[in-house]
Amino acid sequence: MRYTLAIIAALFFAGCSQPSADAAQHANAATPAHAAAATAPAHIVPATTTAPAGDYVQDPPHSSLIFRVNHMGFSTYTARFSNFDVRLHIDPAHPELAQLQATIPVSSLSVENPPDGFVAELLGDQFFHSAQFQQITFASTQVQMTSPRTARVTGNLTLHGVTRPVVLETTFNGGYPGMAMDPHARVGFSAHGSLRRSEFGMGYGIPAPGTTMGVGDQVDFQIETELTGPAFQQP
Repeated sequence: MRYTLAIIAALFFAGCSQPSADAAQHANAATPAHAAAATAPAHIVPATTTAPAGDYVQDPPHSSLIFRVNHMGFSTYTARFSNFDVRLHIDPAHPELAQLQATIPVSSLSVENPPDGFVAELLGDQFFHSAQFQQITFASTQVQMTSPRTARVTGNLTLHGVTRPVVLETTFNGGYPGMAMDPHARVGFSAHGSLRRSEFGMGYGIPAPGTTMGVGDQVDFQIETELTGPAFQQP
């Protein structure tokens, strides 16, 4: 059972709220992030920021990806991926047109106090099969503004060879154009969501109906990230 814990906790992302049945039916392949950008409702005015439009890349020291799963109804097991990469193209004046891509090396799975051989077993053929499925990826397909600082980001998540639509509830925390000690523009975001691991072919150890004897199907996650962008332009 302890081996089941981390595999489930490690089932990212990214990540996401359950999509509609119709959306899941049509998500058998990743869709380019720019293919279906949503238009923000007319009454929502994006939050003001001095961060410029352009391409932004993740700042790893200021980013984290934590995930949680229920263990037998007794506790919420928490773990993380220690390495992931985020790329964002955004115009703060039109955030609904943003394009987001993320990549997570499966080998960066990190669990607390693992016993000998634990992580290797999780990465083996019975679980992640990381030799064949080396990465988890996410590509946005739609950004829907829900308030001046929040958005619902829909995209295609590929995990264990399965691609399904997921949703990130995202908050814009702020940004600036850069300064002498930090010469590139910077923006920061928080995101959270959940997914069902069984929908990605990871069903081992899920409790039988009516019991909690096992490790839950639902995986919740929280992402914190800062990204750096264009170089500061002197006025």
